[in-house]
Amino acid sequence: MASGSEGLGLGSEDYETLMATTDVELLKRAWRNEKASPEILQFQFNLIQRSREQIQLMEETVEELAESGADPLTVSLYQMDLDRTLFLLRSYLRIRLQKIEKYMIHISKTELWNRLSDQEQKFAKRCTDDLEKHLNQSVLSKLPYGYQSILKQSISSEADDMDLVADDLYVLRYKSIKPLIENGQIDL
Repeated sequence: MASGSEGLGLGSEDYETLMATTDVELLKRAWRNEKASPEILQFQFNLIQRSREQIQLMEETVEELAESGADPLTVSLYQMDLDRTLFLLRSYLRIRLQKIEKYMIHISKTELWNRLSDQEQKFAKRCTDDLEKHLNQSVLSKLPYGYQSILKQSISSEADDMDLVADDLYVLRYKSIKPLIENGQIDL
């Protein structure tokens, strides 16, 4: 029985190059999609794991080439490929962390939570806990009883209702709403 690479008429090196190129292209696509999407997408666990393994192999290859005295141009080309893959991976993960930081409460209360990796879920939980602790210590503990929730306007609220609602009274910094007032989107 022929292996996948022999069935394609490729040598083992060509097959490995094809697979690496495919994963880099898949990583680039995942990065572009995550960057353009307004919400967090499903974490690409298998792709990220394969990419990390390929990065490790690429680092070893660059190191071996440099130590063996290979042509500096060849070493430089391998290093550029390694740097490009590292950039894509780091940027993909950074974009996801930025979305988690920005929308952590929303993500933790919706089906989006299941799109996170285990590490991202731990990060989101820690961020949410830190934010809640900070808000409790700095603001909420100084408010009257019944108004000390980060998700509800008062204890009489049945649902999380910390969104702006027309004709309700709010206390917030003018600077944060100044552009909305100047554009006529809200009234004071």
